[in-house]
Formats: sequence, C-alpha cells, structure tokens
Amino acid sequence: MAAETAYHGEMGRQFALQATHSAYNAYTDRPAMLELAGDVSGLRVLDLGCGAGHYAADLLRKGAGEVVGVEGSETLLRAARERLGDRADLHQHDLEQPLSFLADQSFDLVVLALVYHHIDARAQLLAEVRRVLRPGGTLLVSTTHPTGDWTYFGGSYFAGERVELPFGDGYALSYWRMTLEQFLGELLGAGFVLEELREPRATPEARQVDVRRHDKTHQQPHFLAVSLRRP
Repeated sequence: MAAETAYHGEMGRQFALQATHSAYNAYTDRPAMLELAGDVSGLRVLDLGCGAGHYAADLLRKGAGEVVGVEGSETLLRAARERLGDRADLHQHDLEQPLSFLADQSFDLVVLALVYHHIDARAQLLAEVRRVLRPGGTLLVSTTHPTGDWTYFGGSYFAGERVELPFGDGYALSYWRMTLEQFLGELLGAGFVLEELREPRATPEARQVDVRRHDKTHQQPHFLAVSLRRP
C-alpha cells in the first residue's frame, strides 16, 4: 500500500499556516519557483499538490490564464478555496493514482512544488504529467536538497529511504530521501529535458520573519528547484 502523502486534519491546518509566512516556504521555495516559471501570461497551469493555494494565487497574480489545482487533503483544499475563491478549478485527488480526469496535452505548465519527494508512484506520476503537458510545455519541480538531507539525517548519502522530519506540534513529514543522481535521473528518464537548476536561498524579506532560517539557507542547501521541458 502506498504511503499517505496528504496532510489531513490538524496537521494540514498547521501546514497551511506555516506555508503562508515561513522563511522556507514563503520566502525560499516559492519565490524560486515563481522566478523559474517566468512569464505565465495566459498559460493554463496545473498545480499538483496545490496545498493551501499559495502557488496558485501567485501564478494567477502573475497573469496565468487558468489554474487547475489537485490536492489529496480536504483540509488543505478548504484553505485553498478560501484563498482562491472561484479563481481556480480545484480537485481532491490522491497523487498516488493516475490523473485520469485530466485531458491529454491540456496544460502549458505543470508545477510540483515540494511534493515529488512524498510520492511513492513517481514514475506513474511523471508519465501522467508528460501526458497532460503539451509539447514544448514546462514542468517545474522543487524538492528537498539531497545534500541538505544528508547533513540533517546523516548516514550514507546514497541511502534511498523514507525519512521523517519533525513538523509542527507533534507531527512529522514523511518523504523519500534521494540522491541528486536519482532525482534528476527519474525526471530525465521520464522524457523531460532539463532547462535550469536552482539551489534557492531565502529572499531578504525572510530576515523579518526568521533571521536564523534566512541565514541557514545562505550557508547550506535546503531545496532544489528545476525547470524542465516536454519535447
């Protein structure tokens, strides 16, 4: 049985609150992903693992023509609906399952922000992303940085294992620790072409929220973000 990848109930509520203003989510990963997205004017965007709708809201502000959000947690979807209203088409769906409700070649941009490493059925998910993305379309993926995970968890850098990271009030984030070789190998092996790679550091605004975490992102890697093209 696949592991649970969505954040439900109180854990989801805490995650939605943290994602709004945290140094890591709001001021490190999100700005990097939005910068990689570039000009999204008029694009049809698929936000997989859309969470509380933060990325979708920013993409709409940047001029995206339409955003479709997919999220497994009803708790986070409720927060997304409150944030987005009727400006996005939101679906509750387990990303461990095929995206059969989405049409072939129907999106210009697909966003997988800090969700890929939670998924067991990654090959299936990438095949589905390639199916729904038009030729020449863009896939953006961010994940925990392999070196950052090694620094935190220790052991072998090459250990491909599920780990748990303490989160919130007594919860833990469960995800796959993987090497850079594995992460990029899976994406390239699925038929995507690497366009750009970033190791995001917190923006200056993060210093007003959390000086310690701002400085940590400028001293050691936390996230990895890539832009890929579907040929």
